[in-house]
Amino acid sequence: MVAVVAFFISGTVCGTVSGPAQASVPRGNEGQWGGADLSVSIEASPKVAQPGQSLTYTVQVRNGGPGDAVLPTLTVRVPTDFKIVNVDVAECQPGRGLAEVVCRSSKDVAPGQAGGVVITGVVRPHARGPLRAQARLTSEVLDGHDVDNEAESVTRVDEGADLVVRLSPPQRTGRRTTVSASVRNRGPRVVRDAMVYLDGARCGGRTGCVVPTIRPGGTAWFRLAVQRGKAAVTAIVRSQGRGDRRPANNQASMTLRDRAASR
Repeated sequence: MVAVVAFFISGTVCGTVSGPAQASVPRGNEGQWGGADLSVSIEASPKVAQPGQSLTYTVQVRNGGPGDAVLPTLTVRVPTDFKIVNVDVAECQPGRGLAEVVCRSSKDVAPGQAGGVVITGVVRPHARGPLRAQARLTSEVLDGHDVDNEAESVTRVDEGADLVVRLSPPQRTGRRTTVSASVRNRGPRVVRDAMVYLDGARCGGRTGCVVPTIRPGGTAWFRLAVQRGKAAVTAIVRSQGRGDRRPANNQASMTLRDRAASR
C-alpha cells in the first residue's frame, strides 16, 4: 500500500460538525473566507484507454493554507465502463454504488500538506467513451477559493482490434502430434505486440508464440507440437497494448482423442 501523506490516515471520525465554519487565520488574513485553500487534480493513464485493458487514475490533493483543513473528504467518481480493481489507500471505502470511492481523513490537515490516491482498474470491453471521472475535495471549513476543489478527467477510448484464435484438427506423424493455430485480426486497428499463450503444446519449444505485426484482415499461422501425455490443447491470444472488444474469441481449446506423444 502506498501511504497518503497527511490526508488519509487510519481511524474513525469521532464527531460531526453541524455545518461549514470559518477557521481562524493568521493576522493579516482576517478578511479571507475559510482557513484552508484545498485543491485536487485527477489524471488518467494511459491517455487513450483501450477496451478490456487496464487504466489508472491518480488523484492528488493539497491544502494551500493558510489554515487547517478540518476533516477533509475526497470523493472520486469513476465511469461505469471502468471496473475498479484496486485502491492503494486502505482508508478509502466504496461510496454510493460501485463507481464511487470515498476517502475520509480522521484528522485535520495542516497547511502545505499533500497526498493522493491511485485507483487502478479495467476498461470494460464494450466501453465506447469518452470516460469521465470526477474528484471532489471538501472540508468542514469554508474554502474561499473553491474553484479548484473539483477536477475532471476525460479519456478517449480507442476502437481496439478483434483478435481471433482457432485450432485445426491434430495431425499424427509417427510419435509426433501437431496442431495448427491461426490468429486473425478482424480490425479495425493494427496489432504489433500479440502473443499466443499455450497449454498442452509448444511453439518452437516454447510455451508461447510471438505473433508478427498483423493488420486488419490479416492472419498468422503457427504449427504447435502437442506435449507428451496431454489430452487437450488451449491457446489464448493477447495484446499488451491494444484492446479487444470481443475477448470471448481470444481463446480456443481442443480435446485430443488419444493421449499424444511429442518430441
